[in-house]
Amino acid sequence: MKLIAVGDNVVDCYLDQQTYYPGGNCVNVAVNAKKNGAESAAYIGIFATDDKAQHIKYALNEEAVDFQFSRIADGISGQPQVSLTDEGDRVFVGGPKNTVQHKLKLQLVPDELDYISGFDLCHVSCYSSMESELPKLSKVINVSFDFSNRVEIDYVKSIAPYINYAFFSAADLNDQELDQFIEQVKEFDFKVFALTRGSQPAVFVCKGERFDQRLNPIQVVDTMGAGDSLIGGFLVNYINGESPEAALEKATKSAEITCGMYGGFGYPRSF
Repeated sequence: MKLIAVGDNVVDCYLDQQTYYPGGNCVNVAVNAKKNGAESAAYIGIFATDDKAQHIKYALNEEAVDFQFSRIADGISGQPQVSLTDEGDRVFVGGPKNTVQHKLKLQLVPDELDYISGFDLCHVSCYSSMESELPKLSKVINVSFDFSNRVEIDYVKSIAPYINYAFFSAADLNDQELDQFIEQVKEFDFKVFALTRGSQPAVFVCKGERFDQRLNPIQVVDTMGAGDSLIGGFLVNYINGESPEAALEKATKSAEITCGMYGGFGYPRSF
């Protein structure tokens, strides 16, 4: 299985540590796809010209994630500020709004679409400002999309025709709201859609059948990137032929590893 992610890159800045870590949903999913056995993983995004962008690229090189088609734009990287609760949950508390990703968005050209078509799956997120490019992408490759907490059904409906695998953060939904949302999303005929629920078991729906995650007792250091690890782990194993149950079990192990370290996949650097 070969996966490419197109969209966001950031450094997560931990205020209590005075340390930042490479991240961003698309970067994290690409890295975790490679960690979970993808034959190859790649990333296309917009890198800034600061030291933080250089550190992200260093980490991607170390993790064997190709980024040859990424752009470079003069400016600063996305750098959300993070605080951790006593339970290890990450809380975003702000960050600059004049980053290159706030100012610019990707428009894919034919050479890039040809390159992307050589992969099995393209992952995008709602943080990537890629909604207008989804029609192009869906013509050349299957698309995975992380909606995060964007659970407004009109938003989902507007881009659902271009998406094969959908992921949602549904921690704010109660049980009744969750069941109602699942029934609404079933109408869009995704190959798979999944809803993470914070500390509660995630729910995966594959070809209309529901699978509930089995959580194991672990020591949580930091939840940053755990959902991205779950996504990367599931996609690689499921598309490689594992059953939904087996793919979810391996994805859960991937997320557990991420919860045992700081940052989305390590590589700390001091401010």
